[in-house]
Order: sequence, then structure tokens, then C-alpha cells
Amino acid sequence: GRRAVTGAILLAGGRASRVGGADKTLFALAGTTLLQRAVDAVAGADPITVVGDPVPGVAGVAWAREDPPFGGPAAAAAAALATWSEDPEWTYLLACDLPEAVAAASRLADARPLLPRETDGVCLSAADSRPQWLIGLYRTAALRRGADALPNKGQDASMRALLDDAAIAVIAAPDPETQDVDTWEDLSQARARLEETR
Repeated sequence: GRRAVTGAILLAGGRASRVGGADKTLFALAGTTLLQRAVDAVAGADPITVVGDPVPGVAGVAWAREDPPFGGPAAAAAAALATWSEDPEWTYLLACDLPEAVAAASRLADARPLLPRETDGVCLSAADSRPQWLIGLYRTAALRRGADALPNKGQDASMRALLDDAAIAVIAAPDPETQDVDTWEDLSQARARLEETR
């Protein structure tokens, strides 16, 4: 069949030092895990590559790992791209610790057709206007260009470095869509918020 226009790279391989090294992506929220929410958010994308250790029961995804592990998001994105034989035109890049991943991804998808032609991608920002590079939808060619330009396969490089030469539109989003779970407190707040909206 026709290649999907959009692929996805889901970053699940961080150290999670602020929650004692617990695997944040497996935290349960409203009956599903953060990892599964990220996978659901990019449903229909192909390929979907999760960078992290494989988790049983997560269907429809491929797994990759940066080498050495814990090399940071740019290295993780580069490792995923290295496993793709054919590039989709666009790639979601999402951290797997976003309780509102589904809403965030649909905001990105809605924004994409409105981007000027020369734009390389779009990412969300919270109220403080700081770009959240790991809630983004990018031209795969721009990600690949950035990854190829980084030394050491992107080891310890920032997403900012990866996207340095790319023209990225940043669109404001409601705070919950950009709030990730970094601490136990974040987790309980996200759980409370999701209980309210159910």
C-alpha cells in the first residue's frame, strides 16, 4: 500500500531520576499507561518507533535504543531514524510522559496544513512560550538532516541542536497539553485532572 504520510518517534528511554528511576512510561492514568497514551496519540502513523526498552502488550510499534542508552532525546531520535528504511514525509516526535498526548498530537495535526510551505515543522509551547521540542511534528528530512549533522550520533546533544537549522513554528497550547510527568506530584496532579474530565 501507499506509505503513510506520517511516522512517529516516541521517546520512552529517559532515566526518570526524579521518580527514583521508576519507568514513568508505565505509570497508569485513567486506565491506561503514559506509553500507551503516546501510542494512541499517533494512531495511524507508520512507522511508529518507540525508543526505549520493549514493553509487552504494546502493539503496532517497533522498538529501538540509542547506543549507549540514556544519550538524550537527540540521540534517541537519531537511533529511531537509523532503523527506518523509507521515510514518511512527516514525523511526530513525542515524549512518552505526556498525560494529554492525544490532545497535543491532534493540535499538531490540525496545525500542519496551515504551516507555510518552507516550514520544517511545528511544536507546542506552554504559557511561558518556551518551545517543547518533544511535542512536535516535523518534516522527516529536517530531522534526518539535523541528526546527520550531530557528532557521536547525537549523544548528549539537545533537541535544540538537532533542530538548529530547521524552521519550526511554535504554537501556544493550553498548559495541560504540554505538562509532562517528571515527579510523583506531577503524576498525582495529572491523575486528578483526568478524573475530572472523564
